[in-house]
Amino acid sequence: MKIILKENLKNVGQQGDIVTVKDGYANNFLFPKGYAIMATPSNIKVLEENNRQGALKRTKLKTDAEATAEKLKDLTITIGTKAGANDKIFGSVTPLQIAQALKVQGYDIDRRKIELGDIKVLGSYEATLNLHRDVVVNIKIEVVAE
Repeated sequence: MKIILKENLKNVGQQGDIVTVKDGYANNFLFPKGYAIMATPSNIKVLEENNRQGALKRTKLKTDAEATAEKLKDLTITIGTKAGANDKIFGSVTPLQIAQALKVQGYDIDRRKIELGDIKVLGSYEATLNLHRDVVVNIKIEVVAE
């Protein structure tokens, strides 16, 4: 079934993309949650008109994301956490903690745009920030004991 995405969905596509998904996924998940609409000829025309009108806005967002990425690429974030024996930390470092540390340094990045693996031991790591559909930047994270 062809659908038009109304939201960015990981492993499916970005907002405004026309994608093909299985009927059950569309009918039971995407449509009820409001994440997508059916790709009818009239909906496709509306999408094309919205794309024409939003072109300038998208280029500005991409330019801003590229400027932010340029500033962030050499940045190192230090996260202090409680640690026990063998440098194991209690719990783990989360994207929310990274977002808060970035906010302290003057960057307002949504936590949902931050991807990182399991961080359960003190040390150096990398986090991936998806600032825009075409702009991705990696930052260094130092996890230290408080």
